[in-house]
Formats: sequence, structure tokens, C-alpha cells
Amino acid sequence: MATLKLAVQANQALLLPPLLVATYAEQVNSNEKTKTHFEDADSLDSGATIAQLTKGGDIFTNDSIIPELLKDVSPPESSRSESVKEWVGLTNSGGTMDLTILDNKTLDSSLQRLDSHLTLRSHMVGYSLTAADIFVWGTLRGNKIAYAKVKKANNNIQRWFNYINDTNPWLATTVTELNSISIQKKAVASSQGGSYDIGLSKVQGGVVTRFPPEPSGYLHIGHAKAALLNDHFAHEKSDGTLICRFDDTNPSKESQEYQDTILADLELMKIHPDKVTYSSDYFQQMYESCLQLLENGKAYADDTEREQMQAERRDGVPSKRRDLSIAENIQHFEEMKSGSEEGLRWCIRAKISVDDPNKALRDPVIYRCNLQPHHRTGSTWKIYPSYDLCAPFLDSLEGVTHALRTNEYRDRNPQYAWIQKALGIREVEVFDFARMNFVRTVLSKRKLTKLVEMGVVSGWDDPRMPTVRGILRRGMTMDALREFMIKEGPSSNIITQDWSKPWAINKKFIDPVSARHTAMIEKDLVEAHVRGAREMTYSEDKPKHGKNPDLGTKSVVYGNCILIDQDDAKTFEQDEEITLMNWGNAIVRKINGTLNPLNNNVKSLELELHLQGDFKKTKKKITWLAKEQELIPVDLVDFDHLITKDKLEKDDRIEDLLTKKTEVHTEAVADCNVATLQEGDIIQFERRGYFRIDKPFLHGKRAVAFEIPTGRSK
Repeated sequence: MATLKLAVQANQALLLPPLLVATYAEQVNSNEKTKTHFEDADSLDSGATIAQLTKGGDIFTNDSIIPELLKDVSPPESSRSESVKEWVGLTNSGGTMDLTILDNKTLDSSLQRLDSHLTLRSHMVGYSLTAADIFVWGTLRGNKIAYAKVKKANNNIQRWFNYINDTNPWLATTVTELNSISIQKKAVASSQGGSYDIGLSKVQGGVVTRFPPEPSGYLHIGHAKAALLNDHFAHEKSDGTLICRFDDTNPSKESQEYQDTILADLELMKIHPDKVTYSSDYFQQMYESCLQLLENGKAYADDTEREQMQAERRDGVPSKRRDLSIAENIQHFEEMKSGSEEGLRWCIRAKISVDDPNKALRDPVIYRCNLQPHHRTGSTWKIYPSYDLCAPFLDSLEGVTHALRTNEYRDRNPQYAWIQKALGIREVEVFDFARMNFVRTVLSKRKLTKLVEMGVVSGWDDPRMPTVRGILRRGMTMDALREFMIKEGPSSNIITQDWSKPWAINKKFIDPVSARHTAMIEKDLVEAHVRGAREMTYSEDKPKHGKNPDLGTKSVVYGNCILIDQDDAKTFEQDEEITLMNWGNAIVRKINGTLNPLNNNVKSLELELHLQGDFKKTKKKITWLAKEQELIPVDLVDFDHLITKDKLEKDDRIEDLLTKKTEVHTEAVADCNVATLQEGDIIQFERRGYFRIDKPFLHGKRAVAFEIPTGRSK
């Protein structure tokens, strides 16, 4: 995997092209992944280096980066590759058509030549998108003077620029992300953020951390914190190594499906492990380490019934098998390894203590039998190590320098150290951080699995689930989730969080890039005749976002018959002046009610346009839709918490605490532009809130939009 570092305070005309071309390379060649680091500085060193690409052990800086990235975009023998390289050279800094320069006269000359080239062309090279389009677009967008000229011009460049922008929406998103990086870094470093000065010792060769998920379910927000913290200490706080090690030692619960989704979830979180390993790769070594403990008298075989063993550990009573001979212990271990009927009765326990005040040290089980085939090793093994043996052994073996664990394992830390000392292997430093808890939220993997199996939710990615997939489907952005986690920091204080905080952070990210649309509640819609409006329906292009022109424009339809929400219409008074958003002021001339005396609904309205009126003086700013347009049916969905109790206790029965109704569906109609929205798009329905499109409008079927919380109570 390549790494791209950018100094975000440098000239964006030089920063955007490598960032965009690297992103483009990932899209056209899925095997090429580039992790991006942003430095809040004007250079990466004391010199002029503003961008640096590390790839395969080689380092490329500034102008040498693009030629290297182009190798991932198209093969050298491609007929267009030479033309792409030529345009990159011409328009780059120092080229004969330098578009990075800030001198007006020189820039005008370069723009004239570019405009001439784009006559009757939709692409820089050939008849489809190439890296040349991405590079030149990024250079123009990053150069403030050039970008201002392009926006004002009515020429070939503007036509081409808008076409590339509109057909590749990820370009504008990447620009917005780069612009917000400095602000984000300052926010993370603010006094409100968590402290990362946790006293981890410095080590020769760099920090090595590990994230060890068990492939028995989807990652939830608690796992996300662990993954992000390990990534932060390995890649942000140091130039270290992150290992993702699958703790696949329980074949009864694990599957390839969970393993694949965990890797995909890490990709969604922008976490790129330097290594992916599996506990199952080391079954032979762990078997040998257990033999070593048995041979040294530091472990023993036990066939005590489970309930009796639990009682003996609780009461500090030694097992009747604790003093078996070494030969007997090894014999029973070999029976276990064979999976025989006799072997299934036994397990292996570490011989640490019978009555230590720390009950985690009371001879824990370190090996047990399981005849279920393993999803990676099949039926090769019939015995599997417990996490209590696996974690300390593999952390030492794989070179982990700092084991970051939630403090629910704190009592096991002496056990962790004992295993390493007993085996005579390198000791690893352990640091505890608090697990993530949220009000009215289940984070027990066992209980989450039960919700899925009971059909309470549609699956692990249900938007009511606290899984990474679930909260992303609800409308959380990964940038917001990362910022929330980083601000929380690696504190060991155990607190129960309210969901309002991460959703409030999320709003800060989605608001600047959410296109504005209009939706009206379908039930009891009110028709309003508008005096002074044109007889014929017409449309105008309006910005999708008043403060973000990069989002483009939408079509607003006008007509003399419009639709207004019943709740708004009920508040109108005779001859009151209101504001029709995206149109202007109007005066309410007539309010027609229903004939039913028990129904106070408004049936219809008559409005009179008063476009010269001052919208600042009206109290009511109203959304509306022209009736004569393709109104798009939408299902607006809001969700409640799955459980009724703020904090679940270990022994709580989840089926006794389920919220009776957790989904609210509201049928609405939306403006014609909603027909073009795609799954995953995040928008704002004005005066209703932010929504993520879960199902787009297709084949006449109603679109489905999930309401995104903003951290504010309703």
C-alpha cells in the first residue's frame, strides 16, 4: 500500500492534482490503495517538499509523484498514456501552459491555449475520462485565480470543467475534505479533545499495535474505537505498524463472511492495516507452547464439570486434577488433540493460583476441545487455545510493542504477563482504555446476535444497530465518527455516552455538502392558487446549496398552483404576508376550510404574489412544491432506540427491554430532482432535516430516506 503525505497549507493547485489522481487510480485499479496523511503545515520539511508519495520502499516528492501514479492508471503501452503525460507536463508548474501560476497575464495566456484545445472536446485526451482530465481539473480548482476566471467565463473551459465536475461528484467531495482538514486538525488538538500523552514507552524500530477482532459478527462502535485508537498510535502518533489479527480460535461462532465484512468495515473507516494475520496461522506454535507449559509443570489437564469448576474458582478450592503428573497431563492433552471421546472431557488450565484475590489468576482455562470444522483450517485441529493464551503469545511473537485493550481486561493483565514469563518470551507493554458505552444501546455481541436471530432487526446493517454498517447506513459519516473517537481519546474513565455528541459532530460534516431539496407530507396536502404567477409552468436553475456552489444546481419548478403542508397552512391568517422559499413573498388572501365542523383542516388557499416584499420581515418561511411537475414519492423513516433501559446490566434479558415501536414511516412527495439521487446520498429536506437515501426512486417505486439525527432533541 502506498502512502501520500500532503502539507495542507501549501498551494492547492499543487496539492489537489496528486490527491485526486491517487483517488482516481484507486477507482480504475482496485488493487492500488493509497493511504493519505495530511500535515497542518506549508511544507513537509524545512525545504520545498509539499507532497510525498511512499510506494514499495521508494519515495517520490512533488512533481515526481504524478508520473508514478500514472503507472497505476494506464499501462505504458496504452495509446493514450503518452498524451496524458504530455498534458500533465504542459499544465504543471514550469510547463509551457502552467496553470498553477498566480500571475494574471501568464495565466490568461495558458487559459486561452487550453480553451482552444477544448473546442468541440469533452475530454482532454480521447473520448473518455483520463488522468489528464483529473489533473487539469484539480489544478484549475486549486488555483483560486484560475477557478474564479473559469466560473465567470462562458467558454469551452467552463463547459468542460462543469461536465467533469457533474459526472464525477467525488471530485467536489475530495476538495471539500481537503479544505476542512486544517479545521479538523485544530479541533482534534483543542482542549476539548482527549489527551494522547498516555506514557507509552518509546521502542527501537517503531510502535507496533494490533487490532484483534473475532470473526463472529460485524464490528460495532465499541470495536471502532479500539480499531481507531490502535491505528492512531501506529500511524498518526508514530510512523509505526498496525496489525489486524483475526482471533479465529472458536470455530463454533466464526465464519468467512464475518471475516470479510470486518476487513470491509476497516476500509470504510479508512483504517489500512500494514499486516493482516490470523491466530489460526499459529495453531502449531500455540500447541507447542502449551506442551511447554505442561512439561514445565505450569499447566495441567482437568475434566472437572463446568459448573463445579466455576464454583471452585469462585471459592478458591483447588481442582482434584491439579496435581496430576506431567506425563498424565501430556497424555490427556494428546487425547484432546485427537478429538477422541475421552479427550472431549478434558481442558488445559494454567497453573497460576488457586485462591489469588484476583480471580482471573485462579487457574484459567487456556485450551479446550471443539470438533466443529474451522472456516480456515477445516478439521485439522480439534483443540483451540483460549484468548488468555492466544493474546500474550501472539502479541509477543508478532512483535507487538504496545497492546491496547479495554479496561474490562484489566484484571487479566497480570495473567497476560504471567503467560509471557512462563513461556520465557518477550514481554509486551499493556495499556487500558475505557470501552465505549451508549445509553439505550446493546454492545454485547451475544445480545446483538440475538436481536438478529429474533428478527427484531433486518440484519447486522440495520440502521438501528450500533454496528459500523448500521450507523453508516443511518447517515453517520466516517470522518465524523473518527473525529468523535479521537476527541474521546484513550481515557480509562468508564462513562455512558449519549448519542447526541457524535450526531452533532456529524452534522458539522454533512451540512456543508448536503444538497437542499423539498419534501411535503402527502397526507392532507393543501393546494394553493397563486395570483400573479405565470399561467404556464416554468423552471429555473437554483443552487443546490446556497453556500457551496461546487454542489451544482437543481431545477425549481414554478406554477400558479402549488402544494403546501397542512401543518403550515393551519398557521396562516387572513392577509398575512409569508415567504415562499426560493420564490419570494406572498399574501394569504383566502383560507378555505372543510365542510366538516369536526375537522379544522385547511382544504385550499389563495395567495397573491408580493415579490417586492421584504422576506426579513415575515415570520413564516414556507416550503412548497409546484403541482405541475414530476413529484417523487418518498418514504421518510425515523428510528428510535431498540431498548428501553438506559444501561443494560449483564444479566438483563434483552427480550424484556425491547422498545415496542422503533420505526416511524411518513409518506411524502418531493421535488423532481430527487429522482436522480442515488443510494447513500445525504441531503437536506429543508425544514425537515437531513436524510440519507437508502433506496433511490426506481421503476416508479417510492424512494426511502432515513432521517439523520443531529444531536438535538425533537
